[in-house]
Amino acid sequence: MGTTAALELVEKRARASIGSWERRSLGVVRAEDAAEFARAAGESAPQLVDPGHVGFAVHPMYVVSVLRGAPGADPAEFRPDGMYRDEVPGTDGLDVRLMAGGQAVRWTGEVRPGDRIELRRALTAVERKGSGEGFLLLTVEKMYAAARGTLVEVTERFIVR
Repeated sequence: MGTTAALELVEKRARASIGSWERRSLGVVRAEDAAEFARAAGESAPQLVDPGHVGFAVHPMYVVSVLRGAPGADPAEFRPDGMYRDEVPGTDGLDVRLMAGGQAVRWTGEVRPGDRIELRRALTAVERKGSGEGFLLLTVEKMYAAARGTLVEVTERFIVR
């Protein structure tokens, strides 16, 4: 399938899924995992990297970085480029190029160790951009929640060529 045909198929699939909310459990936030994330992000403050610290707090970007709950993904869940097959709606199985197109994050609560996180997400917009064959700009809304309510809201955009 040529690039133009693949892009048209992505657009058709994506438009058909606009507004369909999916849910996925991301499991329980473990302090050790959050501290490891903070260290990998270059943090050194004890309250972010030491789960035993009296004021330990989960790094604000930790939960946004979690794409699958433990034990992680099965090899069949990956695209050849290393992304998850379902990460960019409408693209599964198609030979298209994917790029991040921006992210806006709004924190509405504090993520805590022990929180059981549920991700809800929906594709909310599909835009054709550029001249000629152009590209698609897909907008995905995500909400990360625990039992006490929504903790983080994210708007992500993906460029599909």
